[in-house]
Amino acid sequence: MGRKFIDCREFPSEMKCSVAITADTESELLEVAVQHAVAVHGHQDTPELRDQIRGAIKDGTPPEVAPRRAA
Repeated sequence: MGRKFIDCREFPSEMKCSVAITADTESELLEVAVQHAVAVHGHQDTPELRDQIRGAIKDGTPPEVAPRRAA
């Protein structure tokens, strides 16, 4: 079982968030990423948000260089 990550730098944001989060399990990563999205970005913790975050989780570790942001 390898690491999993989600990288906020991939998403459009007025604050240009540079946070990347890694964890050993998808469930742990999902919980932390949801907390970040709610506390920092003002999202509501909804099933739709969780699905969106779950879909953005990748295997491995985040790249050192910022990825291109989604349009």
